[in-house]
Amino acid sequence: MAVLKVDCFKCKFFYITWDEFFPRGCKALGFKSREVPSAVVFNSSGLPCQRFEQKVRKPRGAE
Repeated sequence: MAVLKVDCFKCKFFYITWDEFFPRGCKALGFKSREVPSAVVFNSSGLPCQRFEQKVRKPRGAE
């Protein structure tokens, strides 16, 4: 079975925190961690993150 690797840096719910001990966070699941959130989810449940949503980026110069 192939496991889809989730890239948190491309997810709209991922954010960088100011907390030096827990620098990465997930707004969808409501937690901060040292690891990327998708790794925490996979290690906890054995499943890839189910809340991933691709980040929508505006083109440069667009307001």
